[in-house]
Amino acid sequence: MGSDDICHAPPGAGARRLPLPDASGRETGGRETDGRETGGPGSGGLERFRRHTRWTLTGTFVLFMALFAKDWIAHPDLAAWGRAVAAVALLVLTAALVVLIGRRLPSAGAVVGRPPVAWLAAGGAAATVLGVIPLALPDQRLWPLAPAVMASVAATFLPPERRRVLIAAAIVAAAAIGGTAGAATGDGWRLATAFPAGLVAFTAWTMLGMLWAWDVADRLNQARGMAAELAVKDERLRFAADLHDIQGHHLQVIALKSELAARLADADPARAAAQMAEVRQLAVDALRDTRAVVQGYRRTTLDAELANAAKVLSAAGIDARVEQETSPDALPDAGRHLLGLVMREATTNLLRHSRARHATIRYEAADGTARIQIRNDGASTTPGTSGSGTGTGTGLRALADRLEQAGGALTWRHDGDWFELTGSLPMPRPMPRPPSPPLPLPATGDVR
Repeated sequence: MGSDDICHAPPGAGARRLPLPDASGRETGGRETDGRETGGPGSGGLERFRRHTRWTLTGTFVLFMALFAKDWIAHPDLAAWGRAVAAVALLVLTAALVVLIGRRLPSAGAVVGRPPVAWLAAGGAAATVLGVIPLALPDQRLWPLAPAVMASVAATFLPPERRRVLIAAAIVAAAAIGGTAGAATGDGWRLATAFPAGLVAFTAWTMLGMLWAWDVADRLNQARGMAAELAVKDERLRFAADLHDIQGHHLQVIALKSELAARLADADPARAAAQMAEVRQLAVDALRDTRAVVQGYRRTTLDAELANAAKVLSAAGIDARVEQETSPDALPDAGRHLLGLVMREATTNLLRHSRARHATIRYEAADGTARIQIRNDGASTTPGTSGSGTGTGTGLRALADRLEQAGGALTWRHDGDWFELTGSLPMPRPMPRPPSPPLPLPATGDVR
């Protein structure tokens, strides 16, 4: 049933923050894994799934126990004090289930802590009462339900080996008690033995199966966060390797020529001065090459940002679809850079300010206009229109000003749960082809 896959971190382990990258590779925060959401993609859906699992488990078993108890609590052979004790036990068991299942299902990414011993003891005592009273009454075959529920809840806090032992012991105990009671009352020991054992096994299978599904979903969510973090680190390693190759070469040559100039300073000052001039030129070249690496690292182009956005959004658990009818190569470098900034800012805002599950990116060039459109669901009521900068290339308003200066436009709007961002620039007009020169006519004398 997959319940052995339920993992438990060591009690007291600290929560860890999973960073989410934006389209340029910068970490944008993410969420705390103790369950406090900070706008991470998909966290809202996972939190809803957690609440669904928690209250479905609790509500289902409480409902079945209440329906079962309704029959035997009103049994004429049960004294009034027995009904009162049973009603109190049912309330205590319900409270214990709410607390224990809530502790077993913490918010996404949080560590499963130790179960509260007081609630385990209270729930176990209440389950015992709700099992013993109907067992003493005639024709009450569902007596193992409450003990089976409590044993299953306790088993979810144990590692796989001890969990199997506890479930097996509960099945054997239910079969032994049921068989003994059946033989004593003459109801038939076979059914009285098999039915309680099967009920305990089915209850454990149901509860552990639902908790296993939650644990799998939580681990997949953490894996997506780790994939996004690894994408950021891979980009940093690439940049570090490029910077090392350039700086290492120039610094090695500068060190050698500086040493040579120091040796020639007294014997041949002119050659020493020439060597230091070369050192100066090498330093200038190193500075130029370093700037070129940094600019190449930060330089934004639309085609690169389209590919990067699909990868980053997918790593963040967002179903991103890219519709590209034509290549951006027809745009000049400045236009590709501006629309690339739009794509980067849209991806950053999508990761930071939404709980998107679906996103559509569309690029088209028609009627003399290149247009990039990004739509996503899960939009907040107040988008990040104020931007993350002050006119230096980040922020929607700053980008809108830059596109207007280039003859384009940047617009955004809400459509219910969807947010749509559209950037457009005019396409360069093709240069008219010069007319072909007329073909020379043959001379009159050449006509035969």
